[in-house]
Amino acid sequence: MNIRRFEQQDAEAVSALVIKTIRISNVKDYPADLMEEVVKSQQPENILERAGWTHMYVVEDDGMIIGVGAIGPYWGKEDESSLFTIFVLPEYQGKGVGRLIMETLEKDEFFLRAKRIEIPSSITGCQFYRHFGYDYKNGIAEVDDEHVYRLEKFRGHM
Repeated sequence: MNIRRFEQQDAEAVSALVIKTIRISNVKDYPADLMEEVVKSQQPENILERAGWTHMYVVEDDGMIIGVGAIGPYWGKEDESSLFTIFVLPEYQGKGVGRLIMETLEKDEFFLRAKRIEIPSSITGCQFYRHFGYDYKNGIAEVDDEHVYRLEKFRGHM
């Protein structure tokens, strides 16, 4: 397995990975019709647009993209960042791919410059992110009107 920065020609594969994972993994925690709405926002053009203002990374295994994750500014702020689009193909989940993505994102300049990092977490991913020290924003341990948990982590001054 290796991890590298996203390139434009990865958009189709990343879109397919995200959609497959939503339809297999996330659908266990959400209504299928809601997940199909989410799928509409994960098309190749959406991935390219997001990659334009984030640092997006892909994990490859034998040349196949099996995981993705991105970090970018939180609403344009210099001292706050957010994690986005973290997905691992269902058949590769539990094999350290997500950990590799998180470790890479937490070395990225958008992470290192931020005092606070937020994750809009699916129900599916919530416990995974909590394992990395992200906790419920303002102590609110319930999903919001976008059907996500708002998790955050504060970085101490080094």
